[in-house]
Amino acid sequence: MRAGVAAVVNAAPSISGRYPNLGPMILEEAGVPLVDQVGTLVLQKIREGDPLRLEHDRLFSGDRLVAVGVRQDRGTILRAMESAREAVDERFEGFARNTLEYMREERDLLFGGAGLPELRHPIAGRHVLVVVRGYGYREDLAALRSYIRDVKPVLVGVDGGADALLDAGYVPDVVIGDMDSISDRALSQINGRHRLSTEIVLHAYPDGRAPGRARLERLEIPYLEVRSAGTSEDVAFLLAHERRAELIVAVGTHGNLREFLDKGRLGMSSTFLVRLRVGEILMDAKGVARIYPGRAKPGDVVLLVGAVLVALGLMLAASDALRLYLHQTLDGIVDWIRSLP
Repeated sequence: MRAGVAAVVNAAPSISGRYPNLGPMILEEAGVPLVDQVGTLVLQKIREGDPLRLEHDRLFSGDRLVAVGVRQDRGTILRAMESAREAVDERFEGFARNTLEYMREERDLLFGGAGLPELRHPIAGRHVLVVVRGYGYREDLAALRSYIRDVKPVLVGVDGGADALLDAGYVPDVVIGDMDSISDRALSQINGRHRLSTEIVLHAYPDGRAPGRARLERLEIPYLEVRSAGTSEDVAFLLAHERRAELIVAVGTHGNLREFLDKGRLGMSSTFLVRLRVGEILMDAKGVARIYPGRAKPGDVVLLVGAVLVALGLMLAASDALRLYLHQTLDGIVDWIRSLP
C-alpha cells in the first residue's frame, strides 16, 4: 500500500468514446502508466498475488508474457477525449429529436393516460412499489422489508422484476412488460397459485405488435394490454400516476444521465419525459429506506412481552430456590414500603 499505484492495466479501453471521462488524464498527470485493451483473457493467465512487470505496453508475470495492450500517453488521451466530446454532441442531438418525437406520438398517453387499462387492484391513495431487475435491486428490496410489511404497497413487477419479487418472497399484484425477460418459472407460478391475485399487463408497440402475446396465449394466461413507444417501466410509472397513487417507489429502475451516456439507450427520451410527468410522487428505493425506520408493530411487542412472562413462569415452576428468592425479595419490598413515613 505504501508503494502507491505502480500502473493501471485495463482489459477494455479506458475511454469508451461515449463521453469524455476524466480518469485517464488524472492518471497521466499523476505519472501512473496506463495500458488499455489487453483483453479479458489476461484474467485467466494471472492470479491474485502474482508478481507482475510492465514494460511499455507488455505485461509479464515473471518471465512469461501474459498480455500486450495499448500504452496511453497525453496525446492519445486528448485525442480520445476530443472524439468522445463529438460523440456526446451527436447523442444529445439525437436525444432531443427522440424527445420531441415521443411527445408528439405519445402526448395522449403521457398527459391523459389514454389507453391505460383498468386494474382490479385499487391504486388511488396507496403507495406503489415498481420493481425492475436493475442495479442493486436485491439490496433495495432487502432494505425495504419493513416498509413493505407495514405500508403494504401495490407490488408491480416490470418483466424480470416479477422474478425479483417472487425470489424475495412477495407475490406481485401487477406484472407489466413485453414478457421477454420474465422467466417461465415466474409465469408458471402466476398462472398457477397466484392466478387470482396477479394481473398481467402486456406492453405492445404502438402498431399493436407484441412478441410476448404468443407466449401468454400459449400458456393460456389472461392479460390486459397497453400500447406505447416507451419502455415497460415508463408504462408502469404512468399507470400508477394516472390511477392517483400517493407515492411511487422505484426499485432497480433505469434513467440516470450516466446510463444514457454510457449505454446510449434509445428509449431514454421516454424515460426522461415520464419522470418529469410523475416526478412529484416518484421516489427511489434507497431514499425510502433511509427515511423509513423499521418500527415494531404493537402485536410484536405484545408477543415479546408474553414470551418473556412465559419463560419467567417456567423458570419459577422449575426452581424452588428461585421461587424462595423471589418471595424474599417481594417481602423485602413490602416491608420497605411500610416503613416509609
